[in-house]
Amino acid sequence: MEVRTRLTSNGRVQPGHRGAVPLLDARPGGPAERFAGRLRRRHPAAVFFAALLAGFALLAAISIALGLLVTDVLLQTGGLAHTDESTVKSLVADRTPFLTDASEVGSTVGGAPLLPIMVGALALVCAFLRQWRIAAFAVFVLVVESATYRATSLAVPRERPHVQRLEDLPVDASYPSGHTAAAVAVYVGLVLLLTSRFHSRALRVAAWAGALLIPVFVALARMYRGMHHPLDVAGGLVVGIGALLVLLFACRAAGVAHAARSSKAAALAPSRHAEPVA
Repeated sequence: MEVRTRLTSNGRVQPGHRGAVPLLDARPGGPAERFAGRLRRRHPAAVFFAALLAGFALLAAISIALGLLVTDVLLQTGGLAHTDESTVKSLVADRTPFLTDASEVGSTVGGAPLLPIMVGALALVCAFLRQWRIAAFAVFVLVVESATYRATSLAVPRERPHVQRLEDLPVDASYPSGHTAAAVAVYVGLVLLLTSRFHSRALRVAAWAGALLIPVFVALARMYRGMHHPLDVAGGLVVGIGALLVLLFACRAAGVAHAARSSKAAALAPSRHAEPVA
């Protein structure tokens, strides 16, 4: 994996040597560096997947716990349950042909096949350029999000809003909103990586405006189409942000492992300036 970091004699990342995307560089002494330190002599790919699986397990547990809190505690208070349902009914009551078409666009922007194609294309380009961590981030942030959504929706079944729905999907998979989670994970994630390289403040502001507006558009579209409640959208937001954190952690840990491996190889390599034996 491409990393331009160096390690000091005590195994920590040396400041001032940053990779293609600074955000993917581990903070000296941070959790990613400590995690990689526990897996010494492991290949960077093995460290990446170990961090990925650990992060996914934690995220899925948190998401399921929040889902149970929503369904078994929060919704048992009549006022909140009524508000959650009535918000969707208000959106449905204002349906027009134009808004219905717009909601279809919002669903497409936040779901398949657009997002898998987009991250797949990006991963291929990054792999060609040998930017392996960026490629892994693009692909696996969507994988972690999708897996967490699936695990949560199976463990915490919730009926979709009691309105006319515009899509034929399982009625007991309302929590969380997978489209919202995917939009956050992909669009916010890509802008997070890109803007870490931007020097123009105006460009950063424009990129972040788009990255934040797209998930909002997707969330409103999903509620308008009768597929999710506001609390489901909130759950999707948590899953999307969690997937980002998991991939940042995994990529940083892999970067530390690669830097350690490269440093060891350099130390074992014979010196070019060694004098010939007489």
